[in-house]
Amino acid sequence: MKKIVLFILLASCSMVQTWARLKMNERPKLVVGIVVDQMRWDYLSRYYDQFGDDGIKRLIDEGYSCDNCLINYLPTVTAIGHTSAYTGTTPAMHGICGNDFFIDDKSVYCCGDTTVAPVGSDSKKGQMSPRRLLSTTIGDQLRMHTDFRSKVIGVSYKDRAAILPAGRSANGAYWLDTKNVCFITSTYYTEELPAWAKAYNRELKKNKRAQELNRKIGYDPICGTVTAEMAIAALQGEQLGKGDATDMLCVSFSQTDVIGHEWSTRGEHTDAAYLQLDKDIARLLRAFDEQVGKGNYLVFLTADHGAAHNYQYMIDHKMNGGAWRVKDEALGNALAACLRDELGADLSIINGINSYRIFLNHGRIKALGLELSKVKETLVGFFRQLPHVQFVMDFEKVNTWSVPDVLRSRALLGYHPRRSGDLLLVLEPGYYEFWPGSSPTGTTHGEWNPYDAHIPLLFYGWQVEHGATSREVHITDIAPTVCQMLHIQQPNACIGEAITEITDGD
Repeated sequence: MKKIVLFILLASCSMVQTWARLKMNERPKLVVGIVVDQMRWDYLSRYYDQFGDDGIKRLIDEGYSCDNCLINYLPTVTAIGHTSAYTGTTPAMHGICGNDFFIDDKSVYCCGDTTVAPVGSDSKKGQMSPRRLLSTTIGDQLRMHTDFRSKVIGVSYKDRAAILPAGRSANGAYWLDTKNVCFITSTYYTEELPAWAKAYNRELKKNKRAQELNRKIGYDPICGTVTAEMAIAALQGEQLGKGDATDMLCVSFSQTDVIGHEWSTRGEHTDAAYLQLDKDIARLLRAFDEQVGKGNYLVFLTADHGAAHNYQYMIDHKMNGGAWRVKDEALGNALAACLRDELGADLSIINGINSYRIFLNHGRIKALGLELSKVKETLVGFFRQLPHVQFVMDFEKVNTWSVPDVLRSRALLGYHPRRSGDLLLVLEPGYYEFWPGSSPTGTTHGEWNPYDAHIPLLFYGWQVEHGATSREVHITDIAPTVCQMLHIQQPNACIGEAITEITDGD
């Protein structure tokens, strides 16, 4: 009897070990990341009854929703959001500190790279690469884990939304050249567009609506349709999900951001954008079903940031809000007078104001023999007394200043000492930067408030059980969650934590 019991125990242990080995090597055939630019979390409920059954509603009804996903850094802008979702970290570590920022007093675009050439057109929009990205992404880790047998592709209207999610080792990233209305890439990835991309561009040339819109295509829901079609072309052309290693497709929809900046969070344009987006996502899911098979792919959907309601909309409904006019002439004159009287300097000691951050010209300050601490102290005093500026923070001193913990934490996570500027402005709720040329009917984003920082996060498909949580999670938790499900290492600067409701659901 004892021998029988011992045999059963040994057999059970062996089965457990075999199951564990199989489990460690289980992966979906395809991972799909979908980012919807400027999508507020409450849009999920706002449009739920208008969505069809096969698109976003399918992700909600059959997938898992993290209903309290927050962005945990400042500022909340496109390049940072896309990068943070796929790296599991923040500007302090991944180095993408905005769409545009300064390095050593030189203005740079996050993906700009003059060492590469455009592929697919002669536009300078093709001179792009991920070289300023300091950390790895989900896709980079996946490729390393499989000895680079996995394919990783990025697709978007915006170059930064295709390039940064896919990572530095991606097989390809494709974005729209609006002048020529075609998808392009750069020599960072390849010397020639693949045949499938050329074929899709030929079809795009036949799309009369897209060609007529030309540079204005981002203001129309058709931009999302074109993005979805290109993503499907990549899926089929690269045979993603068909190989012996897990592949990844990174798709970002940008028309929602362009339309939001022009027409804000309410009205027919925004409604049309999200209802068409739903149809385009349904089309993507059908393509994944057909090529990879339902249950064989893992999808996450999130946003890079949200958006404030239009300031006039807030005022009309008796709520706090307004336009903080960065280029206001009176403000500029007052600032110039302050610098002259307090420091004997002029506006040349400021490189610029970008996404609520003040970038100082350190070279100019040194040449004038000024003390950096005195310059910052003077500017803090000036901006602090302005109407509707709630806090002004010196990044290097924020740990010792009397500011709410939430602002201190997010400022530090958003601060890279060579790329994030020197001072951070926090405006009153409902107020936002308004630049010359900004649409009076539109909106923007960038601050800590829930309208900018509370974003959707849905998981669907492979080993994802239906459900929802209201526990606070962060945009930086996406990458470690996906990596844990894939049994691969997290990106190399990851600070997020795996969402156990997802990873342990199976």
